Amino acid sequence: MRARAVRTVSAVGILVLGVLAGCGDAGSSGTTEPEAAGEGGCSPLAGEQLVVLEDDQNLQNSDNVIPAVNADVATPELLAALNTVSAALDTPTLIDLNGAVDLERNTPRAAAEAFAEANDLTAGIEPSGTGSLVIGAANFSENEILAHLYRIALEAAGFTATVQEIGNRELYEPALENGDIDVVPEYAATMADFLNGKVNGPDAEPVSSPDLEQTVEALRELGDEVGLVFGEASSAQDQNAFAVTEEFAEAYGVTTLSDLAEKCSGAETVLGGPPECPQRDKCQAGLEDVYGFQAGSFSSLDAGGPQTKQALRNGTISVGLVFSSDAALAAD
Repeated sequence: MRARAVRTVSAVGILVLGVLAGCGDAGSSGTTEPEAAGEGGCSPLAGEQLVVLEDDQNLQNSDNVIPAVNADVATPELLAALNTVSAALDTPTLIDLNGAVDLERNTPRAAAEAFAEANDLTAGIEPSGTGSLVIGAANFSENEILAHLYRIALEAAGFTATVQEIGNRELYEPALENGDIDVVPEYAATMADFLNGKVNGPDAEPVSSPDLEQTVEALRELGDEVGLVFGEASSAQDQNAFAVTEEFAEAYGVTTLSDLAEKCSGAETVLGGPPECPQRDKCQAGLEDVYGFQAGSFSSLDAGGPQTKQALRNGTISVGLVFSSDAALAAD
């Protein structure tokens, strides 16, 4: 569903423009008591803190952060340095790193350097590498942060490294194959399906899945076809997720998507997301097929952007599509 390389995380706090479809009065101010969950569903509840519901039946694929490297420069020393970064990352860490940029207004470089220093990122990296490397970055802040973490680790390993923002995957992937850039922070499932389409054609069956090991195995095989090598995948994920307010989760007793389906299917529940969500298998259609969740109505907003997050906070939608590493998910 996502065009990850062109996605940006906008500043939180932009008001929703216009009237949101499917939004009733109940819960819109966050001051009314919720109706009982069950047959009627779960009406929206306003609140500032957003929480992601656990994808306990694995609707989403394994979009874990993973380093992609041109095969000609993929030495053991280089891969070991990049794997050090992978080992230091998980999803809460990625949320905090995004928060340092999107909320605290640091630059991606400054956020990466502060994290590396605070976590002694380069400890144990042997300075045995040589040569100059160009690290490509997609045009959104999270990927730039990751690129600078790679730079820090590679410089500690003895390489001379620079970061260059390239743009979207359609631009930077050919540059990586050609050796115009040497390293890029990637996302396992999205990159696997991108390369699968490139190698096997646009109608090829997807090779990504919720199983990280299987997804990375397919990714490595496709990488062999185009001259790319992949390091170790981190446990940090940036993928579709579904969020509610903390008040909603507590009032209705939902922590997982299975809870949502069981307790909140019904007329009062409003799902928010991008216009294509009802037809996408990683959005509303997937919630229905995998979980049996039935929303009472759908509010057409954006893909994990400020409209959806503000609609959750305002209490105009019950549950909304977000991205799992969004800075808005940082705990207070």
